[in-house]
Amino acid sequence: MILIGTLSERVIVDEDQIKITYPIWFPFFFRKNWSLSWTEVKDLKLRTTGQGGSVYYLTSNSIDKAYLLPTRVENFAHLIKFITKRTGIDTSEIRPLSQPWMYIILLFCTLLLLLVDSMVIWEIIFN
Repeated sequence: MILIGTLSERVIVDEDQIKITYPIWFPFFFRKNWSLSWTEVKDLKLRTTGQGGSVYYLTSNSIDKAYLLPTRVENFAHLIKFITKRTGIDTSEIRPLSQPWMYIILLFCTLLLLLVDSMVIWEIIFN
């Protein structure tokens, strides 16, 4: 249930704001809903993760707060162009966290594990 709710995160971008929402049935203490008006966006700040990767945060003018820029979204390049258009911030250096081919490899590994698990269960039940 938690996994489904987490994977149901929605990124909504319009002329006025960027908003992150979750389904209403997802428990409120797991939700991290937020919205930020384009007029409030001050900058994009690069931060290095503990694993050596890079993430970006949208910083706000009115509140000393930062919001994680969603990178696992459909048509990430369009999102970046839209942010540049609405804020004027240079986003030419921003790249998605994971490339599409990484997900294909993960899918292949998952299917392989399912096949092996199925074979083991088959052997246990029918032998």
